[in-house]
Amino acid sequence: MPQSDNAVSSEPASTSASSSTPKKAATVPEKKYKCQYCNRAFSRSEHRSRHERSHTKERPFKCQKCRSTFVRRDLLLRHDRTVHAKDGGVPLQSEGRKKTNTTNSSSVSTQGQGPSAKVSPSTATPSKPTISIDPGTLEQIEASSDGMLDLETAAMLMTDFQHKAAAAVNGHLHNGEGSIPDYSPDRSSLLESSDYLTGPNSLPHMPWDTFMPSGPSEPKAHSMSSMSSQDNLSQPPFVHMGSIQPHQSQLPPIMERQNSLSAPSFPSLGDTFPGSGSPTPNALSPFPSMTGPVSPVNYRKSPGPAQPLSLPKAPQLNNVAERAMIANQLGGDFLLPQLTTINLYLTTYFNLFHHHLPFLHPVSFRPERAEPALLLAILSIGALYNFEQDTAYALHHGSKKLVNQFLQNKDNFDSRKCPLWTMQSTLLNMVFESWSGGSQGLEWACSIKSLLANMVAGNKYELKLRVDARGRTPPTHDQWVTEEGCRRTYFAVYIFFGMLTLTYNHTPAISFNEFDSLSLPSSESLWNLEPTDADAWQDVFAASPTITVREAHDSLFQGDAARYSAFATRVMINALFLEVWNLRRSFESLQDVVLEWKIRIALETWERSLDLCEPETIFVPLSTPHKSHPLIFNSMAVYRNTKAFLEVDLKNVQEALRYHNSFEIAAAMTLSRDSVKRTKEMIKVIEQCYECMEIVALQGINWVTKTSSTNWSIEHPLCGLELITILSLWLYRIEHDDQEASDEELAMYMKVRGLFDDDAVDSNGSRLSSTVARVWGSMLDGVVVWGISKTMGESFKLHAQALVGYVDEMPVDPVTGMPQVTDQLMVMDASY
Repeated sequence: MPQSDNAVSSEPASTSASSSTPKKAATVPEKKYKCQYCNRAFSRSEHRSRHERSHTKERPFKCQKCRSTFVRRDLLLRHDRTVHAKDGGVPLQSEGRKKTNTTNSSSVSTQGQGPSAKVSPSTATPSKPTISIDPGTLEQIEASSDGMLDLETAAMLMTDFQHKAAAAVNGHLHNGEGSIPDYSPDRSSLLESSDYLTGPNSLPHMPWDTFMPSGPSEPKAHSMSSMSSQDNLSQPPFVHMGSIQPHQSQLPPIMERQNSLSAPSFPSLGDTFPGSGSPTPNALSPFPSMTGPVSPVNYRKSPGPAQPLSLPKAPQLNNVAERAMIANQLGGDFLLPQLTTINLYLTTYFNLFHHHLPFLHPVSFRPERAEPALLLAILSIGALYNFEQDTAYALHHGSKKLVNQFLQNKDNFDSRKCPLWTMQSTLLNMVFESWSGGSQGLEWACSIKSLLANMVAGNKYELKLRVDARGRTPPTHDQWVTEEGCRRTYFAVYIFFGMLTLTYNHTPAISFNEFDSLSLPSSESLWNLEPTDADAWQDVFAASPTITVREAHDSLFQGDAARYSAFATRVMINALFLEVWNLRRSFESLQDVVLEWKIRIALETWERSLDLCEPETIFVPLSTPHKSHPLIFNSMAVYRNTKAFLEVDLKNVQEALRYHNSFEIAAAMTLSRDSVKRTKEMIKVIEQCYECMEIVALQGINWVTKTSSTNWSIEHPLCGLELITILSLWLYRIEHDDQEASDEELAMYMKVRGLFDDDAVDSNGSRLSSTVARVWGSMLDGVVVWGISKTMGESFKLHAQALVGYVDEMPVDPVTGMPQVTDQLMVMDASY
């Protein structure tokens, strides 16, 4: 038995008895240092000074290695460890920290052994490494406590110690001398706002090969029920809820919880896509050890392919001669990019954008044989994902010109005779214009919606004739690829039109009944399969489940979970969203309680159907929090938005977004607070909003800011527009309504509060509602691929200022210190 155990067991009984006697509570220090800007008081002057910086916006601690500034020194130290540690420079040290790790280790190892216990360096056992407490952790504890060690402080200290102990036992953190370097999680908290608002984040070209992920090695979707309502967090000031105690025990914010021992570095871009030829801005995965899959997909064998599939190589041009063929087709009026640039754009499109809307067939797509209009549309989006906007717009306008020339040269336009590439090119051009951040582009896209809808209807009719003519004869692989490509294009248009409705409140251009007889899209594994022979293809095709849109729709409304692919999951949630939209926009439907009840049943059934979704064996080079195909992750974003739309209608915000004026959008956001009711049904909506914010928190705000624009689809910022607006307005009402918060509301408020630390909230006037809006806005416009996200980011920042700005001008009750809310609407209108 170790000596320390003997020392513990031989302690006198009197010592144990005295230790079990409850000690008298320590006297609370007098808070004699009062803030000159508000009614808060502190027991130490340095704590008052730190608090006053939230009013003055002073950030005295500046990083000498970048442009970041901080309100506290411990935040500067943490920033230096997490951001600049990999640069190899000399790390900053805490002020007044004289003792070395050796001294700390000796004090820890000899603790509890009595004065006679001495450990000789020559006899020390090397198999048990010593553990030192992070100086930054001690300094942060000292700066945040008012001379008392509360539960939160003890939890922070113990968590840090336990992580180091586990790492020491496993031997993961030993350096060359056998010591343990300071542990510092790469997941930065929202405290370091300047770290992701300034510096390299604002540059148009990002250093993709140097990004460090903030999430754990295996990101997980944090369950809403996993955080108990009893994990009460400290009350932010000025919250009008008398039932909240000011010194409740709390866990560290999710942004600061230590979920991984170390953050792996990204692999080289050439290794990410072997054989791609050119590097791509896709070093986004926290899985450097994975040579094939980068997305945490559940790679079970599907009933189709016999072996797991590798990611098909992105289509490429093989030589300069193939580029010359394309250039000759375009003529001399258009300057085609160089060969390496074209291949770079192709790789970026098929590895980043394609998986969110997979209507093209990467296996059979040949750039040199593709129609120039479609190729230029693909290259334009590839250029956007490489942050080359000028080139992207040039390619985009070239594609639009070629499509217009084709349509104008047809004397008798017939939608049945429009080739598939015209639909695909038009779809990509409309996607480009709708999400690029300009009102004129959106108006152009809306002006040709009916044209694209007619193309889909005519081509779909021709497809039906071909399928009917074949009868019961199963298709060959080439026939199936052609027919499946048509169906996928129709569904891609349907999804895109649904996003226009969700974002801008546009009337749907295609009805659900247009597709009721079509088969839903196949799995991505089957879509990317290259069969060895005809017999092998027939076996795979026969084993693949087929279900029509009507069958899946009826199953959902009957409460029976159906089995279909990831792409089909995205199609069905789009159909359910449009059902809700029609319910809210039709006066007759508003009176139909039975229809609303059926829609709610269908939504619940859709969510249960995710467990039956066809497993994918295709490798996807994207990192998403959900262990599934990115299409499932995108579908969940629309699902949360649909659940919220059942209770809250933010039509004014959606219509203001059409014109891309940030001030008008922010005004519509803030003035929509009366649409957010404080009911039990609203709690369920807030849970969906919380989950949207929690996904970002668990991944790490800085990592999401830098990588989500290229890793995640456009659905997430678009759906977050409504969800985060609802969340901020609900938090505002909890903070300022005269009505006391119920237990459910209080628990939900505390769950949201647990995502942020005190400094992040204090920097927004101690208003959690403003904090949520500001953080979301800062994330959206950090790194921009689609211009609409920057517009929404600016709108959320203005909305955050409105939520806190006009409150500061309101009179304060001298007794309670609470704002006197008399006519909030009048003050809100005056702020604009």
